[in-house]
Amino acid sequence: MVAGRYDSPMLFHLPGYSLPERLWRTARRWALAWGRIVYLGAVVLVLVLSPSSYSPSARRTLARQIYLDTAPILLGFTVLAALLALVITRIVVVTALSYGLSRYALEMVIRVLVLELIPLTATLFVAMRCTIPHGTQLALLRQSGHFEALRAHGGDPVRMELLPRVVAGVFASITLAALSCVVALVMAYISVYGFNLAGLPGYTRMFGHVFSPAVTLVFVLKTLFSSLAVALIPTAAGMYDAGEGAAPDSELGGLARMFAVLLLIEVGSLVGNYY
Repeated sequence: MVAGRYDSPMLFHLPGYSLPERLWRTARRWALAWGRIVYLGAVVLVLVLSPSSYSPSARRTLARQIYLDTAPILLGFTVLAALLALVITRIVVVTALSYGLSRYALEMVIRVLVLELIPLTATLFVAMRCTIPHGTQLALLRQSGHFEALRAHGGDPVRMELLPRVVAGVFASITLAALSCVVALVMAYISVYGFNLAGLPGYTRMFGHVFSPAVTLVFVLKTLFSSLAVALIPTAAGMYDAGEGAAPDSELGGLARMFAVLLLIEVGSLVGNYY
């Protein structure tokens, strides 16, 4: 195995080795990949908490990256969340009425839409529009020799290139999730009660019943960890050379790891909320 190889090819891309050797080499590659992700996550956390990361030039770079990652997609995703909320609310309410379960319709909408669907959709939207392209950009910068040039001039590629993209991805994901959840709540109320305040007391009581302290904690942790996953894993894949002879589909390893982490977070959220 090449020492710098990052992504894990399929087992059949290891010709000339027996099955145990292929399994061992693949396991080593996966361990190396996850080790690098954990290492970069720890480094980014230290840099975020370090005052030296917020010099005037660094603040300008960070603010610019946050704006570029959040502003262009904010309106479009908010409209998408509003339409999704209207469609799902209508389907759930009509179905509940047909079975005589109208009193549970709005609670079901909030649990399905706000607790589960909207945060996951927001993180995937940010991943597709921002963080996965960031990983490609970092890989191109690395291949062009930009990282070596930064090191030659005393710069740190992680601090100057990776950190702004990771922080901007986390900010964009949390912002989209929070705003779209508020929009979904408003659209669900309007679709059921219309443009009046008659149902507001019952709606707020039902909202408080759903968002108990435990559920709120799980929701916040789920949103935070999902944002970290989509911001860090795709960008971390662009920081390391895949090595000579890497399989053509090895670039998909970072995406596979990201979706695996999101799946684990979603399973943990369901267990925390309903078991």
